[in-house]
Amino acid sequence: MKITVSRQMGFVCICLLLLLIVSCASGSSGSATPSHSQSNPTHSSTQAASTPPSTPTPTVPTPSSASPSDAVPKNEDEIGKMMSTMTLEQKIGQMILAGIEGTKIDKSMKKMISEQFVGGIIFYKNNFSNLDGSVRLVNDLKKANVDNPVPLFISIDQEGGKVSRLPKDFISMPDAAKVGRTGNPELAKEMGALLSKELNLMGFNLDFAPVLDINSNPNNPVIGSRSFGNNAKLVTKMGLAAMKGMQDGGTITVVKHFPGHGDTSVDSHLDLPIVNKTTKQLEKMEWVPFKAAIEDNADAVMVAHILFPSIDPDAPASFSKVIIGEQLRGTLGFNGVVITDDMTMGAIADHYGIADASVKSVEAGSDILLIAHGYDTEKKVFNKLLQAVKSGQITQSRIDESVRRILALKLKYQLSDEPIPVPTKKDLPNAEIQNWLDKLK
Repeated sequence: MKITVSRQMGFVCICLLLLLIVSCASGSSGSATPSHSQSNPTHSSTQAASTPPSTPTPTVPTPSSASPSDAVPKNEDEIGKMMSTMTLEQKIGQMILAGIEGTKIDKSMKKMISEQFVGGIIFYKNNFSNLDGSVRLVNDLKKANVDNPVPLFISIDQEGGKVSRLPKDFISMPDAAKVGRTGNPELAKEMGALLSKELNLMGFNLDFAPVLDINSNPNNPVIGSRSFGNNAKLVTKMGLAAMKGMQDGGTITVVKHFPGHGDTSVDSHLDLPIVNKTTKQLEKMEWVPFKAAIEDNADAVMVAHILFPSIDPDAPASFSKVIIGEQLRGTLGFNGVVITDDMTMGAIADHYGIADASVKSVEAGSDILLIAHGYDTEKKVFNKLLQAVKSGQITQSRIDESVRRILALKLKYQLSDEPIPVPTKKDLPNAEIQNWLDKLK
């Protein structure tokens, strides 16, 4: 525990110093940003309860209006100093967000964290037990990360509806389609805030949500009711409101699935979808909510495993230099964190090879590779990236570019490996959720 506090306080001190620099810069323009302690008491009280009495509790700032890259000073900065202490292996580990097996920490999980230095963990339904056991697993994973230089992303797919992972103690949230039918963005924002409250209580800091796909194809087997609607205007209005609700609550959002999964007729979990649309067609529909989200300071964007032959016949979006590098980074100007969809899905595993595709994805501009299943698979990807850098296929500067974005995002939300208290059923926001559900009727 002594090591945990020492290492964590060092990170906090660095974070606070950088935030002071940023706040001074923003202060000159006359803008002020409220803290989470004002806008999100649940999040703040959770952090305070998990901090030893002798340790001062840092104030966690509300996500600023600046993008993650804008939050970093242009000169030699504190993130640069952090990076100078990291090994190549630790940097590559930050670029992997991995899945786990089971509901209790084991040697495989510990080994993945201590030897491949993974930057984050994703939970699925089968990783949850009861409230106590689930939070204990989160805390044990954080504890296993104590010797690594940067806190973990603790992530989840929690959209509502059929994509819900949390224990049954929480009242079920409806799918996005039901909220979309109200046409009321305030209800969507409230949905995002409630999702964030749930995740804060369980120790999660990143949600792969909201879905910004437009449900334009009635034969789509994978999106459907996960979308807020079948037109760009509605999805944009509702999706951005949900995103803001989560961000204001202290949860990192990952909007998905760029450049748009709504017009597919194949489930990318099983095979590779092919969409014969041009860039101009995507600009008029699929891109609309993503463009708006980027302009509204989206934290991260998930890129889909879809082949667009008219745009890039040689690579699906998740490792296309055209779609990630030229369009998402270039045309749309996104400077935040780019995350792939799960690289172990059939669309990639059955057609390209997970490790090779992962290297190509980094070359194309992705920052984080989602490797959701298989410890051996995660290790192969880690080794393949390490080999690619050592051979000169990927430059160290390319790795540093992604690590800088990742660290900036973790800093922006003041992530911590400190343990969180186990919530009781009285702590759950079920009454608030029920009140919100009543408004949907």
